[in-house]
Amino acid sequence: MKANAIAQSAPAEIKSKPLKIPGRRKKWTALLFGGGIVIIASICAAALGSVTISPWEVFSSVWEGLVRPGGVLSESLEYKIVWDIRLPRAVMAVVAGMGLAVSGVAIQSVLRNPLASPFTVGVSSAAGFGAAMAVVLEFGITSNPKTMVASNAFFFSLVAVLFMYALASSKKGGPTMMVLAGIAVMYLFSAMTTLLQYLGTESELAQVVYWLFGSLTSADWGRIAFVGGALVISLPIMMWFAWDLNVMAAGDDVAESLGIRTSRIRLICVTASAFLTAAIICMTGVIGFVCLVAPHMARLILGSDHRFLFPGAAIIGALVLLSADTLGRTVVSPLEIPVGIVTSFVGAPLFLYLLLSSKQDKG
Repeated sequence: MKANAIAQSAPAEIKSKPLKIPGRRKKWTALLFGGGIVIIASICAAALGSVTISPWEVFSSVWEGLVRPGGVLSESLEYKIVWDIRLPRAVMAVVAGMGLAVSGVAIQSVLRNPLASPFTVGVSSAAGFGAAMAVVLEFGITSNPKTMVASNAFFFSLVAVLFMYALASSKKGGPTMMVLAGIAVMYLFSAMTTLLQYLGTESELAQVVYWLFGSLTSADWGRIAFVGGALVISLPIMMWFAWDLNVMAAGDDVAESLGIRTSRIRLICVTASAFLTAAIICMTGVIGFVCLVAPHMARLILGSDHRFLFPGAAIIGALVLLSADTLGRTVVSPLEIPVGIVTSFVGAPLFLYLLLSSKQDKG
């Protein structure tokens, strides 16, 4: 079997109807074009809100802050709105969207399941439990009330993945066993979160529910640095195994016959994906469906070669989350709809479409 043929193959479970851009050069051009769209969309998002600011004023404020911090424009209201409120939110949407999308690609690839996502392995439910524990029981791995919710969410997300992998490994199972173990872990943490919500006061319940909605209102440069750091660590690890993931798409037997250690790669990619997702949702709350929507859209456009699929999904994920957040804070302004609700409205119909249109195994 030729390596090039393997690199272009994908298992029947995750194939989409081709609308692909042919040719490597055209794909790189499309990725560069998509990156430009992300920059333009970020400027437009920073211009929209209860106080209207023109895109040119946004660009001028950003340029002033980068090139001449403390200059004349830094005292203007528009500059403060852009740099202190809207730009951090837009950048967080871009970084978080990229992270969720590439995590979705990795999970779907190693589990060979088109409906898999980091949330399938229990990351979101475990994060919700950690947040609920901090709010209701005031107990966390840190004593600082300002960081207790985020640190709990991050810690329990990683615990969930380790628990899931331990369950799957105990039966020496492959992708199917990992999915089933992840679902079991998800329901376990969901049940414990529900119990804490039942025991909490009305005020505590409201805090937990709002966190579970997912929101970018608390975005600041420190949180962006944390999420961005997790992305910088995790994405190169996933990209390093791009060719191996291409081969694994043909099945574990084919991959192992070529010397690829599938179990090792599966563990590394799941861990990197869970680490990145945990870093995101501990700062933003639970934001679903981006890690499901973006990978499938990227496959439709760029095909299943992971060398292009990872960056393509990152661009689409950034655009999806940025658009959802902008829509949520402008459609009923001055009220805001949490971004997690908006992404669910978009993702739920697509999820149903995937269920109805995905190819089923016969036999």
